[in-house]
Amino acid sequence: MKKLKKIPFFKNEDEERDFWDKHDTTDYFDTSKPVNIDLSELRPSTKSVTIRLSESLLSSLKNLAHKRDVPYQSLMKIFLAEKIREETQALQ
Repeated sequence: MKKLKKIPFFKNEDEERDFWDKHDTTDYFDTSKPVNIDLSELRPSTKSVTIRLSESLLSSLKNLAHKRDVPYQSLMKIFLAEKIREETQALQ
């Protein structure tokens, strides 16, 4: 049986990504045994951004969000994700 290496502590996700880009996971994990994990509570990393919108656009967005019973910022993320998906598919 191969001796597994200890996974180092990472200061942030970028450092962790760089590490795994240069190292083989089989040196750190026993891949012969399945592992059960629960990712149901996992949320993607987010970053705050500032965006300037006209008052009328913001008002329209809030009205739509109210009709759908969702927060307007959540609706904005939904719209952005849909448009990005459309544009990405159109470019392929």
